[in-house]
Amino acid sequence: MRITDVVLTLFAWKDIPPVTYGAHTAASAGESRLGLLEIRTDQGVTGHAFLGSATIPADAEAAMLIRWLKPLVLGENPLDREKLVARLWTRIRQATPRAIGAVDVALWDLAGKALGVPVHRLLGTYREAIPAYASSAILPSPDAYAEEAVRYREAGWAAYKIHPPQRPEADIAACRAVRRAVGDDYRIMLDSTWAYDFPTALRVGKAAEELGFYWYEDPLADQDLYNYVKLRQLLRIPIMATEYPLGGLDGYAAWIMNRATDYLRGDVAVKGGITTVLKTAHLAQAFRMNYEIHHGGNSLNNFANLHLAMAIPNTEFFEVLLPAEAQKYGVVDDIEIGRDGMVRAPDRPGLGAEIDFDLIRRMTVAVLG
Repeated sequence: MRITDVVLTLFAWKDIPPVTYGAHTAASAGESRLGLLEIRTDQGVTGHAFLGSATIPADAEAAMLIRWLKPLVLGENPLDREKLVARLWTRIRQATPRAIGAVDVALWDLAGKALGVPVHRLLGTYREAIPAYASSAILPSPDAYAEEAVRYREAGWAAYKIHPPQRPEADIAACRAVRRAVGDDYRIMLDSTWAYDFPTALRVGKAAEELGFYWYEDPLADQDLYNYVKLRQLLRIPIMATEYPLGGLDGYAAWIMNRATDYLRGDVAVKGGITTVLKTAHLAQAFRMNYEIHHGGNSLNNFANLHLAMAIPNTEFFEVLLPAEAQKYGVVDDIEIGRDGMVRAPDRPGLGAEIDFDLIRRMTVAVLG
């Protein structure tokens, strides 16, 4: 089997609700573009992935994917993923981890379809279901966070995570309001999205610790290894970092060796695909560390993340970023959470998602190939 073509179809995503998760993300403009990546073969098997998200349109990364990454895989056996992914990473100065990740996800989808098994079977299935947690957008008041947390607790979800306003007093107020509302036994987490300097991170962290939060995520700048080491020495609450530090697999080494974080973090979009995330999770496992999977930014990335969660023993939850209307698009049968708060393994070959090709045809803006 050989790769005969790589095609990227850009299509419009309209009516996205206005939403933001912190200073690192611009508020949704109401419209974005995704890219449907197709890796075609001489045996008629095609692998698919999406490029882009509600807040990061695929346009800029689409051109670099076709110009720099497509030539590296044409004519190759798509099952030679390790060789192909190593080649893709040699172009990291011309392409982004998101573009590399889209190619990698499509290669895994293609392999699953060729062999007639879901991707998690190729990875090595560990579980058939995993608890989901709700991950908030920035909300207007402490009461709004509290009401949303109660709603998801009552729906049976395993936990609730706060993306706070990124003002220390308001952030602490939101944490207190949520804890009061859900009681002492429900799991809640705080993701401050790189908002604080060291003194502020320590102050907010102490408050979250006293409130019994389950973890404290990304309080400091994403490259601030020095202050993460200090912060971890002064807090008992588990710290989670490494969502966005530069690079792929090798970007994690300094965090582990310096004992700068309790949990590692990543997803197929920001880390360059399923291959890198799987390796990183196994690296974390060697140090008895959790590797918690971040949301994927689009529907097919979230399917890829779900397959990984089914194959990784050292991840505890599946993240569902709110609101759903800003995360789900382009598939017929998107991921749903059961009444028991669990999300179950896809059972169809490849990623297992039914792509909405009719919608994509109607909304096509350009085809690059």
